[in-house]
Amino acid sequence: MALVDSFLHKCKALKHIKQLQAQLIVSSAFQSYLCRTKLLEFCSISPSGDLGYAVEVFRHVDNHHTNEWNAIVRGFAQSDEPRQAVEWYVTMLHQARRPDALTCSFALKACARMLGLFEGREIHGQYIRFGFEADVLLQTTVIDVYAKCGVLEQAQQLFDEMTRRDVPTWNALITGLAQGNRPRDALSLFNRMRDSGVVPNEISVIGALSACSQLGAASEGKFVHAYISEVRLDTNTRVCNALIDMYAKCGTIDLACDVFNKMPDRSLVSWNAIIMGLAMHGRGFHAVQLFNQMDSSSGVRPDAVTYLAALCACNHAGLVEEGLRIFKEMTKYGVTQNIKHYGCVVDLLGRAGRLEEAHMMIKSMPLVPDAVLWQTLLGACNTYGNIDLAELASEKLREMGSASDGDYVMMSNVYAAYGRWVDVGRVREAMKVNEVRKMPGCSFIEVDGIVHNFVNGDQTHSNSKEIYAKLDEISIRIKAFGYVPGTRFVLHDIGEEDKENVLLYHSEKLAMAFGLVTVKEGSLIQIYKNLRICGDCHIVFKLVSKIYEREIVVRDRARFHRFKEGLCSCGDYW
Repeated sequence: MALVDSFLHKCKALKHIKQLQAQLIVSSAFQSYLCRTKLLEFCSISPSGDLGYAVEVFRHVDNHHTNEWNAIVRGFAQSDEPRQAVEWYVTMLHQARRPDALTCSFALKACARMLGLFEGREIHGQYIRFGFEADVLLQTTVIDVYAKCGVLEQAQQLFDEMTRRDVPTWNALITGLAQGNRPRDALSLFNRMRDSGVVPNEISVIGALSACSQLGAASEGKFVHAYISEVRLDTNTRVCNALIDMYAKCGTIDLACDVFNKMPDRSLVSWNAIIMGLAMHGRGFHAVQLFNQMDSSSGVRPDAVTYLAALCACNHAGLVEEGLRIFKEMTKYGVTQNIKHYGCVVDLLGRAGRLEEAHMMIKSMPLVPDAVLWQTLLGACNTYGNIDLAELASEKLREMGSASDGDYVMMSNVYAAYGRWVDVGRVREAMKVNEVRKMPGCSFIEVDGIVHNFVNGDQTHSNSKEIYAKLDEISIRIKAFGYVPGTRFVLHDIGEEDKENVLLYHSEKLAMAFGLVTVKEGSLIQIYKNLRICGDCHIVFKLVSKIYEREIVVRDRARFHRFKEGLCSCGDYW
């Protein structure tokens, strides 16, 4: 058997495998199921193998051993056709062959990959009937299936019922909770894992960092980072990539840069993560600088994601000519321009007020424009008040069947900016007829592990009196500093005083006031908003950062804004 193993690992092509098989047949060694299993396993899972050939060999053999079935099921479970693994498992049952724990494990891994909840439940029930319920590997794989299919309660229940758990068991649930919109529970489980004396590995910390990214929890991310350094995982490229992503998404881009600069080895993912992170934080010049250094200094060639990140950086920093240059050079390096790249360029031109060029880009592109491109153009028309082009974009969106609330709101705002209230009413009536509801703006801030949500004009918070008193104080202090309410941002046909009141009680201002009241001096105030920050709020946040000497980070749906000493990291270009 050792000799067969040795020969198989020397096979570099299918023809070599066929030659070896011929020799095994001539020498009668192929009659041994152990030899056949080794050959089938190699063909099924080795890069030098061929799964199709393994299937062909299998079908020419009678009285298959369980290990031979396992080789085929495992091969398909790892292939681009995981459903085939489940079908082979079912065929095995129909032929009255009893699977072993490994067969069930491979079939369950296929269920996890194809998100086959029904099939996973069936196999779960079967392996219990087969008497394999004490197998930690099987239980871990079922947890992974349930977690990936979004059935987190079942995954948690199975985990809690286990008498023995290994590191992959903890990892399956941590990753599932982090990816299943329960990041707080994922972090709690990671801490529980450490308290239980189980040593987290690369997968564990990546899951915990993913949870921190979703929560925007930089402080907890730093604790995870400290542990990573303690166990010397800080040289692991995948872990460092997760750290870069976490710090960037938590608004601490300088720490992301620090991790990147200290990495001993950088992958393509490392470069993409830091360039996109810098783009989100308005560090366009730095991002483009890194992009230009990438190929020459690292030997890592940019891909479509890298170019998208670089274009986003140019977009957020207003680097129009640089962005156009990068876009044009893509094909020169063999990278195909996709719809997202075109979308970035349309946004780049639109933000710069070059609306006709943006329109021509959409009209002349070789791809069929999607709704996002026309929405991007409509947004630019909203910013620059181009009614004719806005109406054209709006018509295109209607033709495409787009029913996004943002389409209607932007068109309404274009009309409102010019006092065309009849047209505003017509757009709002269309929203009612088509049952389109405007997404309400909301902001949240986390203080001492508790998330506080606010909507415009919110008076339901337990600290409402303090919040509104602080807003009144802020209003007096910023007006003394020269602030004039930006009532032009209130696109409703109401009086100036009413407009001022509407502006004062925007959700992000309520969150900011609460932060000033509750977050200790010297600590960062971090706010998240589901929509873009409004122009007036942007002005107010800059003034507050200067007057109150506080650093405030706002992450809206497009990017980060870091307000410090009266300035914003976006350079007032967003």
